[in-house]
Amino acid sequence: MSEETKQEEVLEEVEATEEVVEETPEKSELDLANERAEDFENKYLRAHAEMQNIQRRANEERQSLQRYRSQDLAKKILPSLDNLERALQVEGLTEDVKKGIEMVRESLIQALKEEGVEEVAVESFDPNLHMAVQTVPADEDNPADTIAQVLQKGYKLHERLLRPAMVVVYN
Repeated sequence: MSEETKQEEVLEEVEATEEVVEETPEKSELDLANERAEDFENKYLRAHAEMQNIQRRANEERQSLQRYRSQDLAKKILPSLDNLERALQVEGLTEDVKKGIEMVRESLIQALKEEGVEEVAVESFDPNLHMAVQTVPADEDNPADTIAQVLQKGYKLHERLLRPAMVVVYN
């Protein structure tokens, strides 16, 4: 093989390679810009959705805080209300003193009701609402799992239990 033939073959190979390169061109600037635009749009949509979720969670938290804002105060007032009820059970109080204690008790109960605090119902024993501190034997008149006596009233704020009722249960 002569040198000329070798050069011709090399040229043919180079031309064939160039044709292959021309057939698979690199991505154009427009395609790259479109890909970047799609990427930015996806990032924007994700960030927007995340912001909406953050706002929704903050709003729910704010509503919850507003709804239960008086929880700590109610927990501190309940022992005073219990003491007023015990004071009313004392014998030998004059009618004026008894009436005064009842008025204070009623005003506390009304203030608590306005904040959403209500007494826990004591129809039948519910371990989610009542704390059994003692049991007594059940009989025909008093079936098992009924409340024999309420030792301390329970209270809840909306649907949240502040304090369970302390009860004696038939068992």
